[in-house]
Amino acid sequence: MEQIWLLLEILVINLVLSGDNAVVIALASKDLPPPQRKKTVWWGALGAVVLRILLTFVALLMLKIPFLQAVGGLMLLWIAFQLLLEEKKEIRLGETPTISKAVRTILAADFIMSLDNVLAIAGLAKGDLALIVIGTAFSIPIVIYGSNIIVNWLQRYPILIYLGAGILGYTGGEMMLHDASFGEYMSALLPIGYSLFPLLLAIFVILAGGFKKMLNHKLQH
Repeated sequence: MEQIWLLLEILVINLVLSGDNAVVIALASKDLPPPQRKKTVWWGALGAVVLRILLTFVALLMLKIPFLQAVGGLMLLWIAFQLLLEEKKEIRLGETPTISKAVRTILAADFIMSLDNVLAIAGLAKGDLALIVIGTAFSIPIVIYGSNIIVNWLQRYPILIYLGAGILGYTGGEMMLHDASFGEYMSALLPIGYSLFPLLLAIFVILAGGFKKMLNHKLQH
């Protein structure tokens, strides 16, 4: 019975993380033609899940490094900013570098976001490989089908791209606060607005990305 509860807890953690994965995959693949998009979603989702399983086993060592999560949070902000700036382009069906670029973006973002979650999974599973693999594998369909749904929304309502970038910015801010060294520093620096830090970063990403996109558009015309 205890194993079942542990599995359910791991599933919940993975499902929460899968929401972020779906947003990243959707943003990275939104401008690809349908055949390429399907390949990108599958490769991105499978790669993300495998990466998360591997990271779980090294989590205890990785998360002991001071400021690692804070640096990861900054990197996630940069990825959100870059995804926001990408313009829609005509893409040839045989243009594999575009697929590889999208998959690389997905894996890079997932690697960073996973740093914030794998410690909890490793701790819950108590080193049980079967629990980790089963719990993580169940998140694959959520990532794949969730990504396809979000891609359709992004194409119909482009304004949602800003929301997606904001979500990644917020996640980056949370990662930075969860870093023991950086979080302690921020709580002393901003005792009142400490909890608002992720929200402020999300707003910053949206405003900075929107301003840069508008500036690029003016320079091109």
